[in-house]
Amino acid sequence: MRLDGSARRELEERIDLWRRFVRRRNVIRQGDVDELEDHLRNEIAELSDAGLAPDEAFLVAVKRLGELDELTGEFAREHSDRLWRQLVEPSGSGSDGGVGSRIEPAVVIGLAVAAALAFKAPALFGLPLSDDNAGFYLRNMSLFVLPCLFTYFGWKRQFGVRLWVFAGIAFATAGALVNTYPFENEGQTEILSALHLPIFLWFVVGVAYTGSNWRSNADWMHFVRFTGELFIYYVLIALGGGILTAFTLFTFQAIGLDAEWLAQGWLIPCGALGAVIVGAWLVEAKQSVIENMAPVLTRLFTPLFTAVLLAFIATMAWTGSSIDVERDVLIGFDLLLVLVLGLLLYSISARDPRARPGYFDILQLVLVVSALVVDVMALAAISSRITEFGFSANKVAALGENLVLLINLSWSAWLYFRFLRGRGPFAALERWQTAYLPVYAGWAWIVFAVFPLAFAFA
Repeated sequence: MRLDGSARRELEERIDLWRRFVRRRNVIRQGDVDELEDHLRNEIAELSDAGLAPDEAFLVAVKRLGELDELTGEFAREHSDRLWRQLVEPSGSGSDGGVGSRIEPAVVIGLAVAAALAFKAPALFGLPLSDDNAGFYLRNMSLFVLPCLFTYFGWKRQFGVRLWVFAGIAFATAGALVNTYPFENEGQTEILSALHLPIFLWFVVGVAYTGSNWRSNADWMHFVRFTGELFIYYVLIALGGGILTAFTLFTFQAIGLDAEWLAQGWLIPCGALGAVIVGAWLVEAKQSVIENMAPVLTRLFTPLFTAVLLAFIATMAWTGSSIDVERDVLIGFDLLLVLVLGLLLYSISARDPRARPGYFDILQLVLVVSALVVDVMALAAISSRITEFGFSANKVAALGENLVLLINLSWSAWLYFRFLRGRGPFAALERWQTAYLPVYAGWAWIVFAVFPLAFAFA
């Protein structure tokens, strides 16, 4: 049976969701998933030729393959040695064909050291870390570490020359612009560039993470999940690093030596950069551990953020107060909305797309709508401020960022509403979020590269 374009897309979406769900079972290797998918497609083809509709053929084919728990149990029995290796080796190691799995820890440590040395290298050229050079280090912080993270994924994914060339152009162009623009010291455009450059470069890292599958919505959703998991690991590493630093200062102080120079010049900055690489490796290596935390974290913080936003909206309505449009307030509100959006993305990535709508989905919709209301209030305040006092880099950046968030939140609310009403699939919400990621990267590039020129580097 030949399928029309719409039926073919719907079938591919179903297979993509099935494949993503199977890949969460770490005992099933990539090759196993490919083999299972091949069997699934053959079954669907035979059933379609027999006259079944595509959705019916898919459901029957999945049933014939067997329940997923039974499949993983069978794989576990046949390959029990994998289960033991997973306790001490990264995912994809051993016979699984992971690239250089036995030397991966050495590669990770080497790249973490490289990031730390990149941070210390400017001091050799007369730019030590000091108050006078704070702007330089602020602008270049992401360039010290993210190329190393890109290299880690490039080594691990073994992608082709094109992606390396793309990364080289992206990092080199960003480095050239951020270090040749004649920024006014601590001016608005310098701070905006320093804040937005990491967003653009993180998208470049996402291309490395997805590798040859950079066009896949599913792989970009995995990158969203990876970002959230890396944040969790990074916070845990930072807590441990803080204790290590305090212990170092205490022990040296006990013998009458001041180790503050060691902590401020080496332990804190170098550890902060190296922890990004180590955290990424931990997420890759022990993803099954952190996956159990994702649903818990989203279910814990979603109601809390929802309650805060609803209380804020109610307080504004009761008191008649308006949002103050000072720079720090604008940054704070944007961070709040970004956190809400990040929570939404992380929740979407942790949710089984095949599950029926539940009370938590209703709570998610309330969170999105609340954030949307706050975003509209912020936009009104910013517009009023621009009308009264004119344009500035901070105000235009805040206006653009809130418009970018407004579009995302508005369509997310609509798609979630359709899903709750049974009029649209959950996959549509996933596709919207992954398709919107380049918009964030594009806007970050505009603020980083164009704003300094438009506002005379002030």
